[in-house]
Amino acid sequence: MKFIRTLAGLLFLLLVVDIGRYFVFPDVGKLADENPAKTAFMEYREAEWKRAGLDDKKIKQKWVSLNNVSPNLVKAVLIAEDDKFWQHEGFDYEAIERAIEKNIMARKFKMGGSTISQQLAKNLYLSPSKNPLRKIKEAILTWRIEKKLSKRRILELYVNVAEWGDGIFGIEQAARHYYGVSASGLSAQQASRLASILPNPIKYSPTGPSSYVRNRSRIIYSIMRRRGIVVPDFKEVMAPVPDTTAVDSVVIGIPDYLLDQSVSADSAAGNGSEAEGTVPEGKKDGVVPETTSGEQKP
Repeated sequence: MKFIRTLAGLLFLLLVVDIGRYFVFPDVGKLADENPAKTAFMEYREAEWKRAGLDDKKIKQKWVSLNNVSPNLVKAVLIAEDDKFWQHEGFDYEAIERAIEKNIMARKFKMGGSTISQQLAKNLYLSPSKNPLRKIKEAILTWRIEKKLSKRRILELYVNVAEWGDGIFGIEQAARHYYGVSASGLSAQQASRLASILPNPIKYSPTGPSSYVRNRSRIIYSIMRRRGIVVPDFKEVMAPVPDTTAVDSVVIGIPDYLLDQSVSADSAAGNGSEAEGTVPEGKKDGVVPETTSGEQKP
């Protein structure tokens, strides 16, 4: 019995040390000036390829400054992924609460409700495991990242290390791969389709036929237009029947019934999944107001 207690105590101590080291390691402060050469998630993908015998497969990434990323893409990503990015300090507690409620109802630990800051912490340093201990480490790293880095830098890192397809990392590589343009040249429609695949870029493609991508990107694009983010095309402006849809100045988020429709479209066809690729419930337009110089507020 004494041996068991000693062993249990030792295991607990090792667990505390394993989690506690993330309070000081790695050095997230250097990310303010340095771009990571390779992330933990990239290494995870490479390990998957190696196990599958795909030794020749390589990570494709091209780094780009946020100044050279289309505002359309930035705003589409914020709408799709993190409605409160400019206001929160790394955690959207309401989204986390909703995710926990869904987990309880589904009797599965899928979590969800992650902010861009949390996703960045996971991509840079951790695995995609759903292990609760990993979530604790992610929370510690997210807190440190928010303390050390500006919001602008967090967003710049995120769009450059996020996965946008099989082996495709970073928005510059994604823009060139899917549309043959640079990240700065992405249109609003292209940006909304790219943002729509972020929950599962392996399963979905922005240029593919998926009804889920089509419906979700249409929702994102419509929010961009309703908020005056996207100027209608000339033909639309000159159309004999102008768009008289009232602009809701209070409710910015995507209505739940539209989200359900976008998910059920593929589900009904047998190739969709409620657990994968859905727009986070209650997501709102996370676009920060612009200053007179056109720069986004940090």
